[in-house]
Amino acid sequence: MDLKDATAGIDSAEELRELLGEPMERAAKKERVALHERDKEWLAASPFCVISTAAADGTCDASPKGDPAGFTLVLDDTTIAIPERPGNRRADGYLNVLSNPHVGLLFLIPGRTDTLRINGRARLVREAPYFDRMVVKGHRPVLALEVAIEQIFFHCSKAFLRSKLWRPETWHPDELPGTAKLVKDVQPDTPESLEQLENYYGESYLEKLYKS
Repeated sequence: MDLKDATAGIDSAEELRELLGEPMERAAKKERVALHERDKEWLAASPFCVISTAAADGTCDASPKGDPAGFTLVLDDTTIAIPERPGNRRADGYLNVLSNPHVGLLFLIPGRTDTLRINGRARLVREAPYFDRMVVKGHRPVLALEVAIEQIFFHCSKAFLRSKLWRPETWHPDELPGTAKLVKDVQPDTPESLEQLENYYGESYLEKLYKS
């Protein structure tokens, strides 16, 4: 049986609202278009965000970005910049931005169950005077994602409370193989041996976080 034949889909905004209901007044009115001082404090304390993008053809990507707390630079009340460090060079999200500038950002603070959401229009910047303020361990960013804010608000804690994400007693990282074994399992044609991959993802991996 086709899975679609066994499910009841939702095909319109009216159907969705009939199922979920209308948002409470506080939720409906919490959107803002410029940074509040509390937003700036949040960005200064956040070491991690997820950047969501979609290409003109609808192809989507969600990429994690992390650096020392405060890595996202506030340029003014409606503009922020996120530095890019050396990575795997796939550039999936950045390629999306070139054809569709709309981005969604989710900023986390470890231990906090609420999050800060920012939506806006982005552009890629290869060099700017503010890069000097983004230096970490002597290394300037490769580029920056500059975002003109269109919508900003704090998101409630329910997802983090349900998942118990920050409760150490729920953490079981060893239930899955380490990174090297995962790579070898899902990419069996990888030329490196398991031992070579374990060495790559070991101490030397940490040493190269800011080096190309």
